[in-house]
Parts: sequence; structure tokens; C-alpha cells
Amino acid sequence: MGGLAQPLDMNNHIETLTSSPVSGLSGEMLIPGDKSISHRALILGGMAIGQTKISGLLMGADVLSTLEAVRALGVTITSDAGIITINGVGTGGFIPPKAPLDLGNAGTGVRLLMGAVAGQPISAVFTGDASLSKRPMKRITDPLAMMGAQIAYTPEGDQKGYLPVTITGAQPPLPLSYEMPVASAQIKSAILFAALNARGQTIVTEPHLSRDHSEAMLSHFGVKLTREMLEDGRHRITLEGEVDLHAKDIFVPRDPSSAAFAIVAALITDESHIRLPGISLNPQRTGLITTLQEMGGNIVIENQRIEGGEDVGDIIVKSSQLSGIEVPAERSASMIDEYPILSVAASRAKGKTYMPGVAELRVKETDRISVMAEGLKACGVEVSETNDSMTVIGAGAIKGGATIASQHDHRIAMSFLVLGMVAQNSITMLDVATISTSFPDFAAIMNKSGAHLEAGVKL
Repeated sequence: MGGLAQPLDMNNHIETLTSSPVSGLSGEMLIPGDKSISHRALILGGMAIGQTKISGLLMGADVLSTLEAVRALGVTITSDAGIITINGVGTGGFIPPKAPLDLGNAGTGVRLLMGAVAGQPISAVFTGDASLSKRPMKRITDPLAMMGAQIAYTPEGDQKGYLPVTITGAQPPLPLSYEMPVASAQIKSAILFAALNARGQTIVTEPHLSRDHSEAMLSHFGVKLTREMLEDGRHRITLEGEVDLHAKDIFVPRDPSSAAFAIVAALITDESHIRLPGISLNPQRTGLITTLQEMGGNIVIENQRIEGGEDVGDIIVKSSQLSGIEVPAERSASMIDEYPILSVAASRAKGKTYMPGVAELRVKETDRISVMAEGLKACGVEVSETNDSMTVIGAGAIKGGATIASQHDHRIAMSFLVLGMVAQNSITMLDVATISTSFPDFAAIMNKSGAHLEAGVKL
């Protein structure tokens, strides 16, 4: 890894984690760096002119997969005392990789890199692990093909758009005006990254605003783009192509999606009081906090500030009695990764929590609606689902006592481990190695604050 620290390796030897009921989480939890921002910092730092230094980069498996892929594209990346230094090659400086780019389980990494490669005069093969190879890619590659990139799936994967896929960049890419069918930061970012080398304006319109880390970071690197909210609620981004990125240092705030597990754990366990410093409060990432506050959660934000162009603050959480609500469908884009842990919070709330507009969950690392519903039912919680919604009836007392397979989905694994903290009987999770993709020290951090997560081996 050229001096880069590896993620905590306990899950390379430990196949299960069992979560037992506890009372009273306390203290300060240091959540790892934001995964979304970390991916973008590596890719755009590699495409900038000059040297970019990154502090706070998440050293999880997903981000390290992106780092190695950027290296394979000819970018020099080193590490010293926790600071990552990238010597960028410019927006047209990637070189053809000598081997397929294996992104492991990194859905964000593979989709954003597809866009970056599609705008450069090279060809690259993209692969991933078994889970990533069953996630749809055509909604990314279809607009990239409209920009002139050549897309070649294998015959087996062509119909559904499954990896591996070979992308040959356009010379140069064509500007594009694209109406996104769904609000997706990954689709939007891939198009914008490809458009950096396009001659003319590329316009991306999304049904409603999704995560805007790419727009913020492109602006941070000196790219001029305009953003506007249309009268009908759609969001439009316009980028003028044939532009250079100028290197600039990046501070990666702590990940709100990882913080979500600690927040919910503290809310639903009795006599809890925790502090989470330096969490990203990007307005497109705070949907879960807003939702939990509406449910009655005692969540206070202190010391709000701007660091590295991103809103940051310290979050204080105390145990609370939650009540079920209907979560606005238009909020889903700002908290799509947090619905698994929200369904855990809902299982402890009084009444019904209805979560509409979440069809996107079915094409994540796994079908998160189905897997969460099955697991919650196994723990004694009443759940119903439709193609794009999920409803949880608060159970008060959670029976637990289940052994659940994560389906190689890190957020599924961590969600049920949080549920085990309040269940009457312990919950055991299989396939816990996947947690290292986003939160390598999850078990250690939670246990330090009072949780009881015990490692074991699969029977």
C-alpha cells in the first residue's frame, strides 16, 4: 500500500459478531471520515493540476479500492502521518491501466471512476466483487454512451448492465443535456466528471436535489458551475467543459452515514448520552437527523462551522422515547443509506413509521428493503413492504434471538448489531467482514462506549 495504513483487520479473521442487550452508551465517539467525500477527493485530486493533500480520509476497504484504482490510472499517491498526498495528472492525464480496475465492493468508487475515464482518451475494464457485480450500471453507462464513450459489457452482463464492463473514453466527450430519471448523486457525478473535457455546456437536471458533494468539490478545485432550483422542484446543474482543476487541500469531515448507527443506538438504549464531534452536516446528508428529531429524538447540534468547504458540527445524543411518523418521500435522496438504521429506530418507536419513495434501496449492495424486513420479522417486529416503501410497527420490546446474514451489506450488518443492543435476546450477524468497507473500527468504538459486541466464528 506504499505506506498507507490498512483498515482494522479483525474482520479478516472474525466471521460473526453477536450483539447483546446493554443499558447506557456514553462518552465521545470518533466516527471515521466521510466515505462519499473520500472517494471524490481521490478521483478529483488525481484529475487536478498540482499537489492535493487530504486529511481525514476514510481508510476503509471501499475507499482503499478507489485509491488503488486511481493509482493504476497513473496517479502518484503517498501517505505520511495520516496525510494523503496526490500528485494530480490533469483532466486528460490518466493512462490506460495494465490490468482491470477492481473496485471490490465500492459502488460509489466504480461509478464515479467510470465517468472520469469516459471523458479521457483511454480504455479501462471495471470489475468488482460478487456483490458489486450484481448491481446495475447501465443507468451510469447509458448517459456516458450519449457523450461518446464506448461501453462494452460481457454477453452475460449486458442485459442487466452487470460488471465487468469496458469503457473507452470519448475523444473528446460530447456535451450533454440529461434529465435524470431518479435523483442519484452517482449518476450526476459520473456525467459531471466526464463533462470536464467536453466542449460546451453539459446540463444535468434531477427530479430533486441529491447529495451535492461533487458540485462542492468541483467548485473547491476552481470549476465554475451553476446550480438552480426550478419552480417544479427539479434541480439543474450546468458545467462549462474543457476546464482545468487546480489542486487544493481537502479536509474530510466525519461521516454522517456512519454516525447514524451511534445516533440511533444512543436514542434507543436507556440512559445513554454520547457526543460525536466533527460530523459532516451537509444539508443533503442531514435527512436522518431531521427525521429522528421529528420522531422525538433528543439530538442537539453544537459548534457548527465550515471546514474544507463543508458544513460540520458536533452532535449530542441522549436516549429518547420515539414515535412513529410518515417520512416525506422527497427526503429519501438525502438519507437513502440511512433507511436500514432508521427502520431499527422505528422498531422501538410508538406506533407506525411509514417510509415511502425508497425504491432505490432495492439496488444497493443488496435489496435493503427485503433484507431488513426479513431480519426485523425474525426479531419479532411487524413489517410490511411494497416495491418502493417500507412500514414498521414499533414493537416496544424486541424479541431478538435471531442469526441474520448481512448479505455482504455493511449497513445491514451494523443496523442489526444496533438492534441487538435493545433486544431481549442477543442478535448474531454473519458476514461481518463487510463492515470494514465503511467503518473498520465499528465494534471497537461501540464497545468503548458501552456496547457488547462479541466476535466469533461461523458455525
